[in-house]
Amino acid sequence: METEKKQTREIETPTNITIKGILGLIMENIEASEGGDSKKVISLGMGDPTAYSCFHSPALAQQAVSDTLSSYKFNGYSPTVGLPQTRKAIADYLSRDLPEKVSADDVYVTAGCTQAIETALSILAYPGANILLPRPGFPIYALCAAFRHLEVRYYDLLPEKGWEVDLNAVESLADQNTIAVVIINPGNPCGNVYSYQHLKEIAETANKLKLIVIADEVYGHLAFGTNPFVPMGVFGSIAPVLTLGSLSKRWLVPGWRLGWLVINDPNGTIKTPKFVERIKKYCDICGGPATFIQAAVPRIIQQTEEVFFKKTINMLKGTSDICCEKIKEIPCLTCTHKPQGSMAVMVKLNLSLLRDISDDIDFCFKLAKEESVIILPGLAVGLKNWLRITFAAEPSSLEEALGRVKSFCQRHSYQENGHC
Repeated sequence: METEKKQTREIETPTNITIKGILGLIMENIEASEGGDSKKVISLGMGDPTAYSCFHSPALAQQAVSDTLSSYKFNGYSPTVGLPQTRKAIADYLSRDLPEKVSADDVYVTAGCTQAIETALSILAYPGANILLPRPGFPIYALCAAFRHLEVRYYDLLPEKGWEVDLNAVESLADQNTIAVVIINPGNPCGNVYSYQHLKEIAETANKLKLIVIADEVYGHLAFGTNPFVPMGVFGSIAPVLTLGSLSKRWLVPGWRLGWLVINDPNGTIKTPKFVERIKKYCDICGGPATFIQAAVPRIIQQTEEVFFKKTINMLKGTSDICCEKIKEIPCLTCTHKPQGSMAVMVKLNLSLLRDISDDIDFCFKLAKEESVIILPGLAVGLKNWLRITFAAEPSSLEEALGRVKSFCQRHSYQENGHC
């Protein structure tokens, strides 16, 4: 008797590279090669400054969370869109820098900026739609798009223009099925901060193409160069903006997973009852961050002193300067644009000066194995044969790590004197 075979449909998982995935593989490579004289591992790969003691959250934030937790008032479910007082605090915080205020109803509290990304792409996606993403950029966007069967089209950022958006490319890529263009400002992975004029030009281009702008401002206000941070919501009357952000970077609490998605659309171009209901229903699926964390947000936002932010900015400016100066000592690496904000910089890798290094991934794996330094290959953020270096680190650790990178490059140099 013939046995029926049960047919199962194999579920395909997107093969997109993720930052955590590739850094995990690099770390495994270190662990597999460790010997008795192994060096201390220094990671300049992940944008988590809390790994270093010089970056820590304000004591007030810790106390606010402790107080809300010990009050026993916030152990239950919160509304899936977020606690009312949390939404209002975020709306008030963002409205400080906007010509037209956003209301609490425009704010949706998410489990970090990553969930805000997932929410934005999910509510906008439909069969046959596409989205424009920056290259280099943050790979979670492409991964989320792949799960939603949303076609990704990449526009280039221009290193010779301070990583500005190639607006001509945006225009050539967009069509009637393009739902949005994503911008990240201050930039991850490039460390750029866009000028008011360039942001206005982006909004005008989006308006011309009838696109929504998804503005990733997770590094909002972490600017220390010539351009001040200008939120994209300033131009919400030109083109509708979905602003994504979080407490993670500015308050140095990435593990708290407290983010937001905010509609900046004073003209009501997209903020229809149907659109709002779609967001609410998606929030019902996802849930949000812990209720007691949400309850602490008003106090954290309203009472954190400006001196805390200034200290963080000064530290990042100092470590970015160290990073750039040390890179100048390594001829096979070029910092094409000094970082103006965020916590990372893109560095160009000149393979012609190195022997037995095939590409940026090979460089990073061999560097980790030989020097116990972790940096991110550019391919992970869409730019082959570049490197992303995170400078949110202790100055001494940063100097030590980049000194090891210099030694590594000297050993792998073509020249006999050992200098690449």
